[in-house]
Amino acid sequence: MLKTLRAEAAVIVVVVSVAILYTIGKDWLEGTDSAMVHGGIFVWLFVVMLWSSFAAVAHADALAELLGEPFGTLVLTLSMVCIEASLIAAVMLHAGPNPTLARDTMLAALMIVLNGIVGLALLIGGIRHREQSYNLQGARSYLSVLITLATLSLILPRFTVTTHDPTLSPAQGLFFGAFTLMLYGTFLAMQTVRHREHYVETMGESLEAADVAPVRRHRASEPRSLVFHASLLLLILLALVLVSKKLAVVVDFGTEALGLPEALGGLLVAVLVMAPEGLASLRSAAANHLQRSVNICLGSSLATVSLTVPAVVAIGMLSGIRVQLGLEPTELVLLVLTLFLSVMTFGAVRTNMLQGAVHLVVFFAYLVLIFQP
Repeated sequence: MLKTLRAEAAVIVVVVSVAILYTIGKDWLEGTDSAMVHGGIFVWLFVVMLWSSFAAVAHADALAELLGEPFGTLVLTLSMVCIEASLIAAVMLHAGPNPTLARDTMLAALMIVLNGIVGLALLIGGIRHREQSYNLQGARSYLSVLITLATLSLILPRFTVTTHDPTLSPAQGLFFGAFTLMLYGTFLAMQTVRHREHYVETMGESLEAADVAPVRRHRASEPRSLVFHASLLLLILLALVLVSKKLAVVVDFGTEALGLPEALGGLLVAVLVMAPEGLASLRSAAANHLQRSVNICLGSSLATVSLTVPAVVAIGMLSGIRVQLGLEPTELVLLVLTLFLSVMTFGAVRTNMLQGAVHLVVFFAYLVLIFQP
């Protein structure tokens, strides 16, 4: 029992935090403009959410081992998208109108994953193993769907003329959301049923990887039952949704009080969501399991666009909040460059450290342009 409690300390902490925030602490953020109070609560909530995100990934990793690929990676990416969507919804509904938050968060997630995490993974893998291989057919299918949905969701709204700003009209939002879910559902059917072999390690890669250390899990112990890990994963996700409502208030206060760029809020949400997945991807690449790293990175990017866009469009329509999805010109250039580089990187059978360095340069350019647009 004590061993289990120590292993699930993050679950206990986030549940206790929710209990405090919604009982004795429900009025702590109301009626105060103290930067010290908001700063202290922000640090507390950020640490709790980050720790809980790692705990969620640990249970998703255990489910991945129990279910096998590609179902395990799918559970991981869907869990992270649930956290992301809940954070965006909380900020949109509880921290004042921020029409660009969803767009900024999705762009930040794509930049972090496709440039930051992919760049580091390829750089680390290239340094340790010179060249790494993966399943080319799976990567191509990821990218074909990702490019289509990213263009329809983040680029096309900048050029539509039905509305006066880079938003979707109700009819456009309804049809785009439906088409997005249909296409993602088709992709999942291909990934999990019809062509599962495209998303697992090739025979050559499996033979190479047999001589290296296995991928490290986020948990020190062996996986337990499917019901145990699924139940705790759902509990963590529910607790994170409730905590995110309070974090939204703090983020909105800090952005206005300190005069920070609005895109920083989207970056913060994306960092909270993508940090655990990023660590899992880097560990996989370092252990010469590039296919799992590719599944995590491209899968999380695709899930972010496929599921977040319909969610925020629905929230905007039901709540009357205007949601801007079309990117600004500089952001549009970065996204197009990132998608082009991704096609070039995953258009060959093997990767090396130079490709990782190129992706990292684009990521650092994105960070600079947040503060100096």
